[in-house]
Amino acid sequence: MTKSYSAAPNFEKTIPPGDDHQRSVCATCGFVDYQNPKIVVGSVAIWEEKILLCRRAIEPRKGYWTLPAGYLELGESAEDGAIREAWEEARANLELERLLAVYSVPRISQVQLLFRARLKVAEVSPGPESEEVMLAAWDEIPWPDIAFPTVGWALRHYRETMGKTNFPPFSNPIDGV
Repeated sequence: MTKSYSAAPNFEKTIPPGDDHQRSVCATCGFVDYQNPKIVVGSVAIWEEKILLCRRAIEPRKGYWTLPAGYLELGESAEDGAIREAWEEARANLELERLLAVYSVPRISQVQLLFRARLKVAEVSPGPESEEVMLAAWDEIPWPDIAFPTVGWALRHYRETMGKTNFPPFSNPIDGV
């Protein structure tokens, strides 16, 4: 027998017993609707020392350059998500090398996991969320048109790891630059 509920949830902001944060709690049944950060996965993908960049076709920051990245799907590993995002945004086939960085962006409730990766083939093309894609040498990166601070961080952190196979994942720069 299926249980049905006739009353719509009646949420109110309160601190549940045993908690220390205000949450949305259903006054009827006590269900706590936890709101948690979004996980973003992506990669710094390389082909012959050139970095894959995507010009965004969507907001926010439409027209600006970014790395292939996006939200992790339910039931998906971070690695599979990074590979999927590279395909969706740049029709890129990747081989992930290792985790490059974990960035916390509390202002927008995100945690970003960026991997260091290699393109399996050089052929890339824009997916539905990209206006254009390119493989850019370091001195060709359009720095003034980079979409988000974390993209700049990941690019600089990638450069610090060039030629290295063993390094701890980076985190937010202390100075935020």
